[in-house]
Amino acid sequence: MPAELTDYDLVVIGGTAGGLSAAISTLRSGIGLVRVVESGHSVAFPEMVGPDQLDVGYGESVVEIDAAGESVLVTTDKHAYRTKACLVANRRPLPGWKPPVEIYPSGRIHIDARPEHIENSDVLVVGYTDHAVECSAEAVQAGARVVLAAGGMDTDRLSPAGAEMLRRLEHERRATILYESTPHQIVDSGGYPMVFFDDRRMPDLQFDHVLFASHRETLAPSDVNMTGQGVQTRRVWFLGEPAESDVAPTAPGWRIGAEIIESCFPETSPIVETFDEVGKRDQAAIAKLRSENYNATITHFEPAHSDLWVLRVRPDFGGSAFDPGQYASLGLGYWEPRIDDAEDPSLDDRWTKLIRRSYSISSRMLDDVGYLSDDRAGHELEFYIVKVPATPERVPGLTPRLALKRPGDRIYLGPKVAGRYTLAPVTDPASIVVFLATGTGEAPHNSMVIELLRKGHYGPIVSVVSVRYWDDLGYLDEHQDLAQRYANYYYIPVPTREADIPKRYVQDVIRDGDLERLGIVLDPTATNVFLCGNPAMIGIPNEDVFPEPTGVVEILTEMGLTLDRRHQPGNIHVEEYW
Repeated sequence: MPAELTDYDLVVIGGTAGGLSAAISTLRSGIGLVRVVESGHSVAFPEMVGPDQLDVGYGESVVEIDAAGESVLVTTDKHAYRTKACLVANRRPLPGWKPPVEIYPSGRIHIDARPEHIENSDVLVVGYTDHAVECSAEAVQAGARVVLAAGGMDTDRLSPAGAEMLRRLEHERRATILYESTPHQIVDSGGYPMVFFDDRRMPDLQFDHVLFASHRETLAPSDVNMTGQGVQTRRVWFLGEPAESDVAPTAPGWRIGAEIIESCFPETSPIVETFDEVGKRDQAAIAKLRSENYNATITHFEPAHSDLWVLRVRPDFGGSAFDPGQYASLGLGYWEPRIDDAEDPSLDDRWTKLIRRSYSISSRMLDDVGYLSDDRAGHELEFYIVKVPATPERVPGLTPRLALKRPGDRIYLGPKVAGRYTLAPVTDPASIVVFLATGTGEAPHNSMVIELLRKGHYGPIVSVVSVRYWDDLGYLDEHQDLAQRYANYYYIPVPTREADIPKRYVQDVIRDGDLERLGIVLDPTATNVFLCGNPAMIGIPNEDVFPEPTGVVEILTEMGLTLDRRHQPGNIHVEEYW
């Protein structure tokens, strides 16, 4: 043991998310001497070390912890510390833990250990705890493109450092966070993992690597050679859920800083609940939340009417490339005002959080000088959004807030676009392509129509859009202009509530022979039909039993077309995230 002791108020063993949280929280509470002892060459979130002026000893392994009297002696293989309190923040994998989905033997599926050489690789991290955030941050630092499947994650149960890092990864568009999705199947596809999700809105995605963040368990005093009276004096703490026995005092990462301060530094007022310290609903707090959460600017906001808008968003970080038909997520905070008088359930608990929703990416038909638009090459994304009204059963959170936004306002944009509802099945430029939509379901079709015309598709292209009133057709003039310019493009608007027009639906356009009168016969061998909008219009069968009333899928199936399913390609394609 080294002869000279260095005095500290708190020594944290392990630069984990929970360990960093305790170190930062105690420092911000006024406890001046805090040391983090890390056996590796890096802590979980290296970018927090500088701004928070953390004192970290890298490459130090604990030899012994001796808790005697009013102090604790921590001996490592390099130094010795005398401290008022000690936190063992390292944890180990839970024995017997298995991934929540069956996996096949592969060098591309990993548990806990980050694969080497993952720069520019697509990596899926699976987990919903601090450890999953740690694995995601490490992969991002290594240069990977990361998706975190965090189904079941409760951000309030993350440590403050874990929650802050998760927010940074999203804000800077360095990772995609799937808060409601987990894999339910992983198969081999050409030597790479193909992942299928339990959320039907998520397409199947292929990755270079899949990394499972295992559940962890609390270390025991014997794991760090602890002696003395640390348990009785409550000077030595262990990161983990509260223990049922008196083996050692424990607390989870989101509470450990407060527990240590209350027990070991009762004269200090803890600042540990969150690193944001947003406690008041004033303009300063709102400005801080906007700064920390929003990563894009609304550049265009054009109402078709009071409840229907076309808007464009420019991201601060990353690009805006997309395949026509894909979608992205938009978000606003619960702290933003609503245009209606509805009350959000549990607003006090949600006030500092984001509301995220997925929207198909739309497209201008023509650019500012009258040519076919090329929004894929620009720096903005266009969306076509309708305000969702509040009902006794459901209070929408996002669109009543979005209604008050204007150009120049800030917004959250998800890190990357996604979706397999694309033009990939259309390979013959002479084939028939039909788009059927209700309301804003035409959004993905707009970008797909433009893409086909830009590529010189010369087969018939038909876009049918059903709405209530003429005013609900936000792209009416552009579609009509295209139909005049291109002989192979046909636009069929179907308003259902105009007094002087017979009520008809998308199903009627197909059944009544409207396409045949245009000279278009839906040949099953040369046709692709794309459906987006009201599920009742689409009519997806459940175990081959079609719903009532009759939807378009049933009508097309009777005509010889087939529904495109995973592993069973067809020519009826449905946008599933609706």
